Amino acid sequence: MAAISLKGVAKAYGDHAPVLRGIDLDIGENEFCVFLGPSGCGKSTLLRIIAGLEDATSGDVQIGGRLINAIPPAKRGVAMVFQSYALFPHMTVEENMGFGLKLSGLPAGEIASKVQTAAKTLQLDALLKRKPAALSGGQRQRVAIGRAIVREPGVFLFDEPLSNLDAMLRSQTRVEIAKLHRQFAQASTVYVTHDQVEAMTLGDKIVLLRAGKDAERFGSIAQVGSPLDLYHRPNSRFVAEFIGSPKMNFLGATVHSLSSDGIVARLDKSDDDVLAKVDASFLRVGQPVQLGIRPEHFDHVIDSGDESEEGSNGTMQTLRRKVTLVERLGEHSYLHLEDPAAGTTVVVKQPGDASYQPGTRVAVRFDSSACHVFSADGSAVPKLQ
Repeated sequence: MAAISLKGVAKAYGDHAPVLRGIDLDIGENEFCVFLGPSGCGKSTLLRIIAGLEDATSGDVQIGGRLINAIPPAKRGVAMVFQSYALFPHMTVEENMGFGLKLSGLPAGEIASKVQTAAKTLQLDALLKRKPAALSGGQRQRVAIGRAIVREPGVFLFDEPLSNLDAMLRSQTRVEIAKLHRQFAQASTVYVTHDQVEAMTLGDKIVLLRAGKDAERFGSIAQVGSPLDLYHRPNSRFVAEFIGSPKMNFLGATVHSLSSDGIVARLDKSDDDVLAKVDASFLRVGQPVQLGIRPEHFDHVIDSGDESEEGSNGTMQTLRRKVTLVERLGEHSYLHLEDPAAGTTVVVKQPGDASYQPGTRVAVRFDSSACHVFSADGSAVPKLQ
């Protein structure tokens, strides 16, 4: 078992702007930690620093309480699975999986036993005599994972291992990786991806990283927490927008009034007032804000002219908009509603049999407790407990 600790880790290449800035992070024993973020945020670079394939410009890396800055990769007790599989084309599956153990000088019998055990776990036992060219993409990725498993490391490192697979194989292999983590629970896992679905479904902890000017201004780490922490309690607009698919809707507004129950915000270019249950002490009347509502948090859609429609009442809020597009995905549909103020659309998730058509005017309702509020600098206003 090996906990990972990063203290003040930074990375820059020559005179260029730093890729990573002041990373302070603890990853616990047995934890599945996902590095998530947009392209260029440094998530793979950070993984490679842990592996020893890159040197940090500054800061310390510890594994199991041991400072490893000067320790070569082979002696760090980590095993890495690469995006490109990195299999030897002239070797069989069995030889590829056992190659690292052979270099370590283990007896042939012990190598064979470890390879057989890992192959059975990964359902590769019937493929041991094949070479990589005779395998599918998913099978090659499982061989790469098996090569890591046989080393019995304290830390597994995965660098976007599913990015070369098609959608069905991605889903299947994601499930296999989750099962493997539970089976080999003595090892900690660090997993890099740009796919927030992978991050949400696999991770015990997500480390969301920023890139570019945001990283320069606020630091590389945007937020650290469980998947549901980042989903329900994003600390900034960046986090709220990155987590969730489709992404959160944002409505421009101005604070109209403050109370102990939250704030009332008036939507831009509209007479619509929306109650949001957030801490009013962080805001002032007249302050511009952004309201955030996830597509799945719209509770109800009805024809705008229906007499049964209820207006904003208590905690339920109502918006009236025209449907511009309907995406039908079978299990559910997404309605795209016009947002005149922003010149964009508001996306609303509905059941798959939703009968609304483009051009229909509808009323959509949501609970004020589901409404997020962000100030002009993008920081989240705390919600009321």
